[in-house]
Amino acid sequence: MDFQILNTIISLCGSLVGTFAGIFATSKLTEYRIKKLEEKVEKHNNLIERMYRVEDKIELQEEKIKVINHRIQDLEGKP
Repeated sequence: MDFQILNTIISLCGSLVGTFAGIFATSKLTEYRIKKLEEKVEKHNNLIERMYRVEDKIELQEEKIKVINHRIQDLEGKP
C-alpha cells in the first residue's frame, strides 16, 4: 500500500514539474514573439514618419516649381 501512495506522489510531482515547465517555455516563446512584433511595428512607424517628411518636401518642391514656371512665363511674356 505504501508503494502505491509513493508512486502517486511521485507521479503528481512529475506532472506538476512538467506542467510548470510547459507554462514557462510557452511564456518565454510568447515573450520572444511579442518582442519581435514590437520591433517590426517600430520599424513600420519609423517608415511612416519618414514618408510624411518626404511628402512634405515633395509638396514644397512642387510649389517651388510652380513659382519658377510662373516666373519663366512672365519673363517670356506669355500669359
